[in-house]
Amino acid sequence: MTYDEADGCEPRPVPVGPNLLREALKLVAVVLKEGEVDHALAGSYGLWARGGPEPDHDVDFMVAEEDAARARDLLAARDLVVVQPPEDWLFKVFIEGAMVDVIFRVKGEPIGRGRFEDAEVMEVESVSMAVLSATVLMGDKLSAMEEHACDFTRVIPVARAVREQVDWSVVETLTADNPFAQAFLGLLRALHVVPPRGEGASVPRLTAQG
Repeated sequence: MTYDEADGCEPRPVPVGPNLLREALKLVAVVLKEGEVDHALAGSYGLWARGGPEPDHDVDFMVAEEDAARARDLLAARDLVVVQPPEDWLFKVFIEGAMVDVIFRVKGEPIGRGRFEDAEVMEVESVSMAVLSATVLMGDKLSAMEEHACDFTRVIPVARAVREQVDWSVVETLTADNPFAQAFLGLLRALHVVPPRGEGASVPRLTAQG
């Protein structure tokens, strides 16, 4: 079933435990995989799959904009609650109060299927799914920093957990136009969490949690 937030009848996210978020993550991944929709686990749960701390808010997947309508229809056909918010870059799926964001635009630009070329297929909670690279995930996380969303204390543990999987020189380039991200990278260098400016990092393979 689908809703438009303008109708005023859509569900609202409620505090849920990690078990419900993990179940929602698995269900959405399975539906998209069975429907042959190119997708990848993104956001904080993507970083969790790569060894980062587990988030407590929502799950993020990315799909290509050209596949977004089909992805929405597939999820709605499973009797999941699908909501189209006013924002035109994602839709939301609610499963027993757990919220999954399905994102198809980033920074106003459509996501293409090529974005998933370097995604790695991993076992996450016993489900095989594509997960964006740690470099792309950290680049996205730091790019999202702005004046009203710039909590360094929440991101430092994430950076510490995945630092050996990230090419920090690429992240530096991806976030060059974001002063908040650049300030955070400076802090990470001062804390010796990441290499000095201009140096990359090896990218060992880690086993996903679960």
